[in-house]
Amino acid sequence: MSGDRPSPLVIERILRDRQGIWQQIVAEGDLNALTGRMLASSAIALACYGAVLGAFHSPLMALTSALKLPLLFLVTLAICLPTLYLFNLVFGARLSVRQSLALVMVAITVTSMLAVAFAPISLFFLITAPDYGFFKLLNVAILTLSALVGLRFLTGGMQVLNDHGLLAPAVPTAATAGEVNAQTPAVPAAVPAGAVPVSVPAGAAPTADAGAEPVAVSAGAAVAGSAANGATPAATPTAQPAAQPPAHVPAQWGGQPAPGSFPPGYPAAQRPWATPPARRGEPTQRPASMTLLYIWILLFGFVGTQLAWTLRPFFGDPGQDFSLFRSIDGNFYAEILRTIANL
Repeated sequence: MSGDRPSPLVIERILRDRQGIWQQIVAEGDLNALTGRMLASSAIALACYGAVLGAFHSPLMALTSALKLPLLFLVTLAICLPTLYLFNLVFGARLSVRQSLALVMVAITVTSMLAVAFAPISLFFLITAPDYGFFKLLNVAILTLSALVGLRFLTGGMQVLNDHGLLAPAVPTAATAGEVNAQTPAVPAAVPAGAVPVSVPAGAAPTADAGAEPVAVSAGAAVAGSAANGATPAATPTAQPAAQPPAHVPAQWGGQPAPGSFPPGYPAAQRPWATPPARRGEPTQRPASMTLLYIWILLFGFVGTQLAWTLRPFFGDPGQDFSLFRSIDGNFYAEILRTIANL
């Protein structure tokens, strides 16, 4: 975050230093304090916006809406958070409950702060154009837009956790790999086909390094050594020179070479097609946890809209008396369509 002093507003830190927020969630550093600040900020912002919604009917409706709108978001979170956490566990993710809660609270904080930023606009239309249907659709659109922006932050945070490997199953550590390699028997290096062991004369005394293993040299070298000692070399078949690995192996290999391009003793680890390097910019496979996140977002939206319908009224029809709750009949989407048709 820019500046030497941290901002007292958590929303300012989220918007200016979102990478710092994601890194704090990855490291689980002081998540309780961060989550508490986001919870308090969201509750205050949603209460202010709820008061604007209820002000269309009466001051009493404004007070009840200021209480019910934060309750709507928090109860929806309490219902849907276990599903998100268990989805991640089923598919091998290593997110803790605190990390999952902090991620969702980032989205709710952004949503609530963006909604309260629209409160002056909503209040302006409440004063200048006091039409119940228009006012209701305007604020539903504001909340929908704010929620979409907040959910965009949620998907961005999950992508950062995916980049840190927290959405993938645990991989074997270096110590485990070392133990496996220690248990694997060593394979002797292959000797080229044209190499023959050096013959030692019968009268030759052993050297000081008596325990050394015989060294394999090429047939041409053995014949040259015998001729230098005065011995007549025996007729030996001309040995073909051992195949040498290519002087230059390209870093990026376009495909599998034809058989016989490399000698039998060429190490497999140096074959470029064995482990193709990851090219920067290529799309990686999306983990199952990211796919389930989008499914969870749809579930969160359906639960939230149905709960909002259950907790209504938030606006308050001016043609009806004040009531804390209404009877549960119909659904949220049918009411929106009916309101649009009546405009």
